[in-house]
Amino acid sequence: MEKDEKKAREEAGARKEAITGEAEERMEDWFSQELSDFEEGEIVIGRIVQVRGGEVLVDVGYKSEGTIPLEEFLRSGTVPKVGDEIEVYLEAKEDAEGLIVLSKDRADKIKVWDVVSRAYEKGSPVEGKVVEVVKGGLAVDVGVRAFLPGSQVDLRPVKNLASLVGQLIRAKVIKLNRRRGNVVLSRRALLEEEREERKRHTLSVLHEGMALTGTIKNITDYGAFVDLGGIDGLLHVTDMSWGRIGHPSEIFQVGDQVEVVVLHFDKETSRVSLGYKQKSSDPWEIVETRYPVGSKVVGRVVSLTNYGAFVELEAGVEGLVHVSEMSWTRRVRHPSKLVNIGDQVEVMVLDVNKATKRISLGMKQVEPDPWVTIEERYTPGTRVQGKVRNLTDFGAFVELEPGVDGLLHISDMSWTRNIGHPSELLKKGQQIETLILNVDREAKRISLGLKQIQPDPWEMVAERYPVGSRVTGKVVRLTDFGAFVELEPGVDGLLHISQLSERPVNRPEEIVNVGDELTLVVIRVDPTERRIGLSLKELAAAIEREQVQEYRGRPRKRRRGGGDADEEEEEE
Repeated sequence: MEKDEKKAREEAGARKEAITGEAEERMEDWFSQELSDFEEGEIVIGRIVQVRGGEVLVDVGYKSEGTIPLEEFLRSGTVPKVGDEIEVYLEAKEDAEGLIVLSKDRADKIKVWDVVSRAYEKGSPVEGKVVEVVKGGLAVDVGVRAFLPGSQVDLRPVKNLASLVGQLIRAKVIKLNRRRGNVVLSRRALLEEEREERKRHTLSVLHEGMALTGTIKNITDYGAFVDLGGIDGLLHVTDMSWGRIGHPSEIFQVGDQVEVVVLHFDKETSRVSLGYKQKSSDPWEIVETRYPVGSKVVGRVVSLTNYGAFVELEAGVEGLVHVSEMSWTRRVRHPSKLVNIGDQVEVMVLDVNKATKRISLGMKQVEPDPWVTIEERYTPGTRVQGKVRNLTDFGAFVELEPGVDGLLHISDMSWTRNIGHPSELLKKGQQIETLILNVDREAKRISLGLKQIQPDPWEMVAERYPVGSRVTGKVVRLTDFGAFVELEPGVDGLLHISQLSERPVNRPEEIVNVGDELTLVVIRVDPTERRIGLSLKELAAAIEREQVQEYRGRPRKRRRGGGDADEEEEEE
């Protein structure tokens, strides 16, 4: 009986396992059939069902959802929202945890590669952003990283590739290896195609006498090449201006937009000759009438040379202001000292030569010569205010009035200081008061003095600072041989390095610094040579002697008693 019951239980268990196995097998078959509709390595459509933490849960119709890192969305500049449908890449149907493995990055890259591949096959351009300069060219982001060789960046060599970083550009794909992930671009090929298209259009409408606008493409000694739109024309230097010019760069610069006239067009060779001055009539035909000798006119400085400034009176008419005609008072070594290119100046017409197309102009003739009455305004012994205009090794030029400078020689700046350069006392642009020492109208020179405004402090210096006296001053300057100490404004004394200390001193900085307030002993005075010798060492010795004398002058004390209990008693 027990054997029969045991056998029955075993048969029931076997039937149960069979039923369960069949159910699981049917379930597995159902999922397998569902997954067979998808292949690993393909792009599928999914729907965002949840955004949690750093993951995005996506349902693509499998038995389980897949997760994609949130950063993949953020890198592409999108914000995932529940319910959005997106394209994802199926990397694996099941990982170690039984979840499908999805990737948005790979899906995006595959789509980009499809776009790049189609552009390569059709020869159409792609757009991308220049991200950095690399060896041999530029790296461009067109969805995938592409290489743009330096020779393919532009129609002409680009010297500064870094200037293109961050710019959006259009280029053609000239090489593609999808398996290796290599993309090579050419912006030059696209520009050449665009230029050819413009050239065909320009040639179809171009004719002699036509006025059009072009861009200065290149400048040479004999002219400028103008880009008219896919075709270049030559603007010869002789057709640039009715006036005389030395070089095309005096009028034009590369990149200028210029309106020109077509003088000649050869359809067979596609050569175009252009003119700029032909837009107007020759102004020199009536120049003598417009600018009679002695008249005053206003013009613009357009060019500077070593010998003068060229002033444009009107388009095509320029006159020369020679350096000798610029100022009554100043010896102008270069016109840039008085004028700059672009300045508006008033000039007087001195001479007109229509045949050679030359006009002589003067700037100083517009104003009266201030030196004619100079002695009436500036007499020796008078004090005057002026502005320091320029500093030289030998002195300072002080502007007393527009066009009149005086020379303040370095020897007339201070009674006391040995000045190495005027910049030790003065600054350019500084307002100062000086004394007129001498006026030479013929030589157009005025001598000025600064020290003469104050009495010579050295006349009484021996009385104020006798040898052996103690003085207080501030260190104002250090040299290799000592320190200069200002005792009063205009009176400096020298604290020689040998007078700094009893011990040897190699550099003054070991003992004193600029700005230190010191008490010193006067050891030497020479009003003729304007020198005062000071000593810190003598001061220390004097103090020591005083202390000794003071000690010797104290009342003595004597002892009484003995042992440790001795007491001192002062002597009467």
